[in-house]
Amino acid sequence: MSRTTLPPQTSAPGRADLIAGISVALVLVPQALAYAELAGVPGYVGLYAATLPPIVAAAFASSRYLQTGPVALTGLLTFGAVAPLAMIGSEEYIRLVVLLALLVGAVRLVLGLAGLGDLAYFMSQPVLMGFTTSAAILIVASQLPTAFGLTPSATNPIVAGIDALTQPDAWHTPSVVVTAATVAVVHLGQRVGPRFPAVLLVVVGGLVLTAVSDFDKLLIGDVPAGFPPFSLDIPWSSTPALLVPGLVIAMIGFADAIAISRNFAIKDRERWNPDRELISQGAANLAAGVACGLPVGGSFSRSSLARLSGGRTRWTGAVAGIAVLAFLPFAGVLAELPRAVLAGVVIAAVVNLFDIRGLIRLISQSWGQSVVAWGTLLSTLALSPRIDIGVVIGVGLSVLVHLRRERRIRVDAVRQGTTLILRPSGVLFFGSAVRLNETLEDEVAAHRDIDTVLVDLRQLGRIDYTGAMALLGFLRDAEEAGLSVGVTNVPRHAAGTLERSWGDDLGGYMPHHPAAD
Repeated sequence: MSRTTLPPQTSAPGRADLIAGISVALVLVPQALAYAELAGVPGYVGLYAATLPPIVAAAFASSRYLQTGPVALTGLLTFGAVAPLAMIGSEEYIRLVVLLALLVGAVRLVLGLAGLGDLAYFMSQPVLMGFTTSAAILIVASQLPTAFGLTPSATNPIVAGIDALTQPDAWHTPSVVVTAATVAVVHLGQRVGPRFPAVLLVVVGGLVLTAVSDFDKLLIGDVPAGFPPFSLDIPWSSTPALLVPGLVIAMIGFADAIAISRNFAIKDRERWNPDRELISQGAANLAAGVACGLPVGGSFSRSSLARLSGGRTRWTGAVAGIAVLAFLPFAGVLAELPRAVLAGVVIAAVVNLFDIRGLIRLISQSWGQSVVAWGTLLSTLALSPRIDIGVVIGVGLSVLVHLRRERRIRVDAVRQGTTLILRPSGVLFFGSAVRLNETLEDEVAAHRDIDTVLVDLRQLGRIDYTGAMALLGFLRDAEEAGLSVGVTNVPRHAAGTLERSWGDDLGGYMPHHPAAD
């Protein structure tokens, strides 16, 4: 991976980019509608987010395949962030969603410009594993009312889903059939490959169904024909309430974009740049906000389609956005599309997010990491719709498990006559400093007839200022107790820390170190 060399970019799109871009757009339009419904906003808000963001992202991205636009996980996170603040689907709700897109964009852009693209890797795998599985559960639950032809009874997806499941006598059979057929066709398309136009087929099929039958249950309804309004008339005073969700969406959504870019870069043996991807995703979300759309992210399915359809440059994403923009004046043709089709598209898209086997396997592989994964999953489900708080809890659990492991420090004691040699191993930092001192003091207390203590640091890992000062404190205490003390075999990586923190004391405890000469 390089931060300077990027894949080649042509000055204009070639024929292959045009074909791939239009192929992506044919999938992007129905997915934008579906993920907008998931986020709790009208379908046209999703379409707006499918226009400028792919175009802007293409201008900055380092991956030539990454396709940006509405995605399922970001849609769910958006719903969880805004649902507690306003009536779902209301004008206030939509303006808050737009504000959230701007916040997500600002966070990603600032981090990218600061060269902090690697921060995406700070979201540990167990946290992502637990969150994506819980998100899949919540997404499916949120779509069950629509799949059964019902109106959601609650804001909480779990409650709404359970209510829908427990009212079979109220189910609208045609909606159930349409949803099941949609899931089956999309699933078949996934098995055949990204080039199979499964999503396009189910959308066309849904429109044909309403045209030739009396199916009129939960249709999309009027879709405003025309271009995005490009307005910033949004409730800026609500920014504090959306800061945490904005940070969570910025990091989780970018983790997906990183995984997509890295995956294709490895397959094609190309270089890519995480900072550039962060900048491109930030700019795309700012564009989504300006276009009155919802937050966006990288789509694995559409990126795969772009690659397999012959896309060769970043122009593929720009062509997709331009194609959707050109479609907007004709978006009214989607008014008769059953919402059950969109529910099926969403359900089929998230099936692969379930990783219960991986979560169960993790229990036997690492107890600490399984606590992180399962804790993230359960807290996300319990706190729904505020799933962003569940992610924060998961990150907190991950930090606690890490600190618990890092604070463990082992001390081997070897006695040679009246000399006690102590060999600590592990990481000596502020979290383990107290434990080290306690262990060293216990060893000295267990050998009361010694007159010399040598601390052998050859097995010591990283050491910080607090750890160095704790070790110095032990040596001083041992001296005051009448013992001769010294430090031996200081690793090169620790020598500099000891020099800076101990100063002149270093020569007294390590007389042969260059700083003492």
